[in-house]
Amino acid sequence: MRDNCTDYRDLFLHDRPLMDTRAPVEFLKGAFPGVINLPLMNDIERQKVGTCYKQQGQQAAIELGHQLVSGHTKAERIEAWAAFAKANPEGYLYCFRGGLRSQIVQQWLKSEAGIDYPRVVGGYKAMRTFLLQSTDDAIAACDFVLVGGMTGTGKTEVLSQLGNSLDLEAHANHRGSSFGKRASAQPAQIDFENALAIDLLKRRAAGQQQFVLEDEARLIGRCSLPLPLHQAMQHYPLVWLEDSVANRVERILQAYVVELCAEFVALQGEQEGFSAFAARLRESLANITRRLGGERYQRLAAIMDQALQEQQADGQVDTHRGWIEALLVEYYDPMYVFQRESKSGRIEFAGEQEAVVQYLRERNGG
Repeated sequence: MRDNCTDYRDLFLHDRPLMDTRAPVEFLKGAFPGVINLPLMNDIERQKVGTCYKQQGQQAAIELGHQLVSGHTKAERIEAWAAFAKANPEGYLYCFRGGLRSQIVQQWLKSEAGIDYPRVVGGYKAMRTFLLQSTDDAIAACDFVLVGGMTGTGKTEVLSQLGNSLDLEAHANHRGSSFGKRASAQPAQIDFENALAIDLLKRRAAGQQQFVLEDEARLIGRCSLPLPLHQAMQHYPLVWLEDSVANRVERILQAYVVELCAEFVALQGEQEGFSAFAARLRESLANITRRLGGERYQRLAAIMDQALQEQQADGQVDTHRGWIEALLVEYYDPMYVFQRESKSGRIEFAGEQEAVVQYLRERNGG
């Protein structure tokens, strides 16, 4: 049998196949990209064994576990583990701490299916600790620069043109603003942190030591930036992206109306998808009612309602420009003017997209 694994760096750099034997409830709280959950115990079984452990001790809990996972249930689970092992001969299995559960799965695979399959020593907890530390190491060792700018200037477009960009919004599956929710759900917080850490790990292993990030708030939707990264971002140098109001309106129209509607329709079908899209837009505007003020909210909501009616009737989106431009000029821009003034000492370059991309390429050695 291959040795049990303690090289967590190798696991993530080479995307080794991993079988997570924790219960589904544990897996849903946080996992690693691409991992398959094939639990030793389901949630109810795990709960019963945990209660037994607290009341009667380890040996009684082990005996109960063997009673609960026996017969046909045991055979089905071993069959699933064996199929994974055969399909992924370079993989590993793990549980939470690399203890009893993964050892039992190992033993059963060997005794019942004749398969020697290695486990990750230290399990999920050790791998998670490794990733958190690798993010901290990158923050301490690497050079970062932020791209800032008013809403709709195309900061994500700038990142997409750079080989050393780190797209935090892509990892969070959220566009970052009050209207930034996508049609599909955001990842769990732990999944977000793990994927970001692996991205940094791989890039550093490939020789990257300089990174370009968008200037983000602590929260991207419901995903919270790792605290050390957020704290460090308050001091990183800043490049400020500029563009005309007209261009920004068109960019927001495309992303937050045309593309978002298409996302919902692709997921839910034409009728239900459009209804969900319209509800999302209205909800996003309603969420900032307090900051807009009641009168302004009512005015923008009326324009949005008219725009949605026209879009549903004939696919035209022109009227959406009304609420988008008003929201930019009256709501977002004053906030960003204040932000720019408060960060002015860190701004090392300002310009439109082509100039900013060229500057960042030259700044980071091409």
